[in-house]
Amino acid sequence: MLGKSAATRPKKEKAPRTAPARRPSGRKARPVRSLVILAMVGGLVATVALPAYGAWRAPADALTLQQVAADDAQSLVVASDSANTELARDSYSATTQAEIDQKKAEAAAAEAAAARARLSSSVSAGLPVNIALVSPGTGEVRWPILNFTLGRGLWDSGYHQGVDLLSSCGEPIYATAAGIVSVSQESYGGYGVAISIDHVLGGQSVNSLYGHMTYGSRQVEAGQAVQAGQLIGLVGSTGSSTACHVHFEIHINGTVVDPWAWLQANAG
Repeated sequence: MLGKSAATRPKKEKAPRTAPARRPSGRKARPVRSLVILAMVGGLVATVALPAYGAWRAPADALTLQQVAADDAQSLVVASDSANTELARDSYSATTQAEIDQKKAEAAAAEAAAARARLSSSVSAGLPVNIALVSPGTGEVRWPILNFTLGRGLWDSGYHQGVDLLSSCGEPIYATAAGIVSVSQESYGGYGVAISIDHVLGGQSVNSLYGHMTYGSRQVEAGQAVQAGQLIGLVGSTGSSTACHVHFEIHINGTVVDPWAWLQANAG
């Protein structure tokens, strides 16, 4: 036989296939990274270029951010731009004791001058000229009028809250004690021309009221401090009055008391 038959030939064994070797991944990553960098650069360019282009193309009446800020900005004045201003001294507050004493003296002089002017006006209308500016006598409490006749008393007719001291029109009326004027009016209801003064006597809150004075005769104003026996006005017949007299009331701690009994017990 020339050779072995095909059936008996030994078969050639095929070498096992191996998977192709993978290429390093670095080659694919580099193009992707480059694209990202290019995109970022393009974004930065657009961020800078587009606003500049828009500003170049903006219409003439468009407002810029700087213009808006300039409109709302507050101006600043530096020392070199300010001018020296001389302060007026006619309305300043006194700070030293000498200035305080001077101000008090000026205020007292002004009050006295105003009182003399009001009194002169009353005298020129035919009222007495021999009027004492201070009630004679001593003591913390004084009689509000010197020459009088006792008239109606407390609760007369069921409503009278004071005492009527009858006198000639033009007789002086004095503060019954030191205090602060709370009311001074040319028309104070039925009291007519009237003055009311608040006092503190013996630790008590006392209020005295003087009604039916002559028009224009008030010598003190509300808020003014007065001394015991100080002239405050002249007897008249204003308001609900039918004769010349002073209607005098006393309130202690807000309660009406008999002014006649109070005067007899306290007036010097």
